[in-house]
Amino acid sequence: MFRVFFFFFLTISMARTAAVPLKADDSENQINEDTDVTETISKANEGIKTPLVHGDIAPSKSRNAVPCTATGCKWPKTGSYVYVPVVISSSYSTAERNIIINGLVSFHASTCIRFVWRTSSQQTDFLHFYSGSGCWSYLGRQGGQQLVSLSSNGCMYHSTVQHEINHALGFHHEQVRSDRDSFVQVLTQNIIPGNEHNFEKVQTNNLGTPYDFNSVMHYSKTAFSRNGQPTLLSKANPSLDFGRASSMSANDIARINRLYGCCE
Repeated sequence: MFRVFFFFFLTISMARTAAVPLKADDSENQINEDTDVTETISKANEGIKTPLVHGDIAPSKSRNAVPCTATGCKWPKTGSYVYVPVVISSSYSTAERNIIINGLVSFHASTCIRFVWRTSSQQTDFLHFYSGSGCWSYLGRQGGQQLVSLSSNGCMYHSTVQHEINHALGFHHEQVRSDRDSFVQVLTQNIIPGNEHNFEKVQTNNLGTPYDFNSVMHYSKTAFSRNGQPTLLSKANPSLDFGRASSMSANDIARINRLYGCCE
């Protein structure tokens, strides 16, 4: 009953902007299995030819390494909401499509982000979800058709969908944020040779939120490990396990709301 009401309300509120809301097809159930997001992405991306930085971020089409939110990568806000048009490849099964849609709609409940179907060529900037090689996304709005790869073979998890969408909204990995050295130690001796760049710090806008080991954007402590030993350790508690979030944390949500002015 609540879900029907939610989508009815969403349809009415979006009709004013000619935006078509997303809805999953309940005729085929969503796959409910979930797993470690870092392990999922690193396994799915192993050996792919797509050039990636930090494990699952496609190099910017036109921007350099400057924090993307300072160079216009935010999606535009119209009134109280940020409408992001999407296209989902028809190659996905109904169950896989539902995983993506439910991942997208999960942002609607706690942020002002609203993912809507792209129904017109006038919606020039949009996300195109397709089953490419591995799991990856661009960082922030790039302009035009913007690919988000969620391979049917390895990326079909709620946490992975949320993770890649956060990248598309402009958010980097938690363990590369500018203040990370106060919270984690990077053990370079345990990193697979050639993967050290995945741990390089970025001049991030942390939006006044605390470092979050529970973020869906955080690597696990053995990410890109060459020997099964930790590549990341919590400085406050070296035995702490982390990077296994199955969905966005309260801080993940707060960052979206602050970046996009959802409470204004």
